[in-house]
Amino acid sequence: MKLAVIKTGGKQYVVAEKARLRIEKLDVADGAAVEFDALLVADGDKVEIGTPLAGKVQGKAVRQGRAAKVIGVKFKRKTREKKKFGHRQNYTEVEITKI
Repeated sequence: MKLAVIKTGGKQYVVAEKARLRIEKLDVADGAAVEFDALLVADGDKVEIGTPLAGKVQGKAVRQGRAAKVIGVKFKRKTREKKKFGHRQNYTEVEITKI
């Protein structure tokens, strides 16, 4: 099984072929091809670590979406001031096609 580590949106992800993952929003259309730089590529016992890159990972943008709402609260003691807010993060769902 072939695995790779890619970095996008300030985060690193371990991916395999035909895997779907949600990453930080990319400015691409649905169905468009995307390409990521691989920091590490592993195929069984053979591991290739890049300095700085080990190869390329190709994928396809499946859809754009927004995650579930997260509720946050800011509270200031002594004045008992309270502020409640919500946040929905944008994401792009990507299917890995080739490592």
